Amino acid sequence: QAQLVESGGGLVQPGGSLRLSCAASRRIFSFDAMGWFRQTPGKQRELVAQITTGGNTNYADSVKGRFTISRDNAKNTVYLQMNSLKPEDTAVYYCNGRSVGGNMYWGQGTQVTVSS
Repeated sequence: QAQLVESGGGLVQPGGSLRLSCAASRRIFSFDAMGWFRQTPGKQRELVAQITTGGNTNYADSVKGRFTISRDNAKNTVYLQMNSLKPEDTAVYYCNGRSVGGNMYWGQGTQVTVSS
């Protein structure tokens, strides 16, 4: 079992920045991959960014060049640095951990609102 707790969401103006954090209750290198998803009302949850145990990263086309995923193994925390935010980035952002066995773990979500 694992618990993931997100923080760092909020209201920001277009063009601004936010950094989301995801603190895990167990060592993050025990996960095959960790990532950030987002969801808006009436839409499916979509992958935003992912980082594997080996350090490989993957981003949605809509956030490439603006968002950066990183991790701190010592703190068991994964981050999502979001720059040049746009109104269409508004969503609930969820932290995700995928175990080697394929089990998926989710945080409770944090709201990000980009608006002037």
